[in-house]
Amino acid sequence: MKSTLILLGIVFVPFVTAILPVSSSDNVINIIQKKPVINTGSPLYPRATLTRDLRKLDGIWNFRLSPPNNPLFGFLNGWYLQDLAETGPVIPMPVPSSFNDVGVDAAVRDHTGVVWYDRRFYAPRWWGDARQRVWLRFSSVHYQAKVFLNGNQVTSHEIGHLPFEVEITDVVLYNSSNLLTVAIDNTLTLNTIPQENGYDFFNYAGIHRTVYIYSTPQLYIEDIAIDTDIQGYTGIVTYYISVKGSSDDDIICFVEVFDRKNTKVAASQNCSGVIDIPQAHLWWPYLMHHDPGYLYTMRVSLVNTRDELVDTYTEKFGIRTVSWTNTTVYLNGQQIYLRGFGMHEDSDFRGKGWDPVLWVKNINLIKWVGGNSFRTSHYPYAEEIYQLADEHGIMIIDECPSVNAINYSDSLLEKHKQSLTELIRRDKNHPSVIMWSIANEPVSDKPNCDEYFKKVVMHVKTMDVSRPVTYALANPKDIAGKHLDVISFNRYNGWYSETGELQHVAENVAREALQWHRKYNRSVLMSEYGADTIAGMHFLPTFVWSEDYQVALMSEHFKAFDKLRQSGFFVGEFIWNFADFKTKQGIIRAGGNKKGIFTRSRQPKAAAHHLRARYHAVAAADVGAAPPRPDLYISDNTRIYHGEL
Repeated sequence: MKSTLILLGIVFVPFVTAILPVSSSDNVINIIQKKPVINTGSPLYPRATLTRDLRKLDGIWNFRLSPPNNPLFGFLNGWYLQDLAETGPVIPMPVPSSFNDVGVDAAVRDHTGVVWYDRRFYAPRWWGDARQRVWLRFSSVHYQAKVFLNGNQVTSHEIGHLPFEVEITDVVLYNSSNLLTVAIDNTLTLNTIPQENGYDFFNYAGIHRTVYIYSTPQLYIEDIAIDTDIQGYTGIVTYYISVKGSSDDDIICFVEVFDRKNTKVAASQNCSGVIDIPQAHLWWPYLMHHDPGYLYTMRVSLVNTRDELVDTYTEKFGIRTVSWTNTTVYLNGQQIYLRGFGMHEDSDFRGKGWDPVLWVKNINLIKWVGGNSFRTSHYPYAEEIYQLADEHGIMIIDECPSVNAINYSDSLLEKHKQSLTELIRRDKNHPSVIMWSIANEPVSDKPNCDEYFKKVVMHVKTMDVSRPVTYALANPKDIAGKHLDVISFNRYNGWYSETGELQHVAENVAREALQWHRKYNRSVLMSEYGADTIAGMHFLPTFVWSEDYQVALMSEHFKAFDKLRQSGFFVGEFIWNFADFKTKQGIIRAGGNKKGIFTRSRQPKAAAHHLRARYHAVAAADVGAAPPRPDLYISDNTRIYHGEL
């Protein structure tokens, strides 16, 4: 065999930025596109292996704003042809982070439009000597990016929160430093995903996640897709390996599977096939099993006829199944009840920048509360977060960045589908991902939205039929929910409606959930409810914005959830929000959205303790265990006794 190409059983439809005049519905930097650039890079997470080298380009980059009245100025004056510092003043900017909150200038914090980053780096000379392919990968840039290397545009990408990469083998220099320049436009319009309307969280922008350069052999593993099933005590692992490049030799795929103790439990010599794992350890959610988050490792090696290793890569996976009916969602054949949160990638200073300290803390707090799931509201999160969820048994409803859509067009549909293509390619192997969410609170009563969302759901189904599809609806006149597998609904009883009144909350929640089930004959979960709360504010009787009111409002929802849990169609409750987060300025927001049960610095409000008591009790009930003992001593329930009297 002179060349090897194993096609992955997942569709990839590349999005190409069009050359369009500037208008209210387009990003400004679209018109600078010199030629269509197709992002065909690997969806695999970048790792160093015996055949691959990996370097991070994180650190302090140079940064400057494009003049606000002339967003094309940098392009027209060749800022990408030389160091930014040679064309004017720059400021230091950490990568990864949002650019908004690291300085003291409101013009930077609130900037909408084009910004520029650059830095220099050296590529290892041995990459060139060994004829390695060289790749440049951005894990997330928000919103639209154009990337230049040594003055050459090498790639572009639209839609933030998702990775993109490009091969730079023919552009990278080994005899001098390399100039890497990135132009970013964070403008949201009616033709972007997400759209500009109703964007009710802060438009953080910048290079949000790690930037890598890495090497692969000329013939390399492009992708690995893993699907699992269970038959009795045997785990069934179906896999597909995509190999790209050419070789003068025949190539054999060696596939090995190792358990948590690094013991080999199965092997194969095919680039696609089925592997049986006897007495398999299943992947279970937190508090549903004594050993949650069990992961296996698949090692794929390409070997030539001389038994030489050509390329190798490892991928972790869990053995589990997800199935569903019109009333229930099952994991490994057992009914699950989701105890979850809406969340944001949001923190002080870093904005939406990847922060391992923050997210290890978040996972620890989720487990402390007794949660077993969260929704990536309202965009894909960093890949490392999914890896943490895999390891700890936290289930994820994985949401694409379609928020409050109102204007439906063919071009928007293609971007919407592309966002899901990239999302599913990236996250398909994560056992923690149990559901795809295709939107949040769309205007879903327009005649054209029905066909629009039908096409979006059909697109998801062409890529993955192993997980149910949902979106978080809030429109009482919704007509597109019939295309979904699970109905999720958001409603703020006692806050945005009947503010300060709690007497109808439980009744309203139970009635609406039943109405959605009857309308669409699907299982139902509540994906958002809550109330803004100023930490430390207390009122008796309860009053809005107080911690006491937040706790009381939660209690009324708990009454409805307890009733619905017995109904046979209700599958989960997600409070909004896990932690306070930043929004754009407005008179109804005091420094941001305060609906978190934790503050933005991850300190608990009274609501966190209240929810913890519920989630642990529900978890115990669902597995037939006794309720957990409270951490804090309350009372021994015995009368006082004084023996001396």
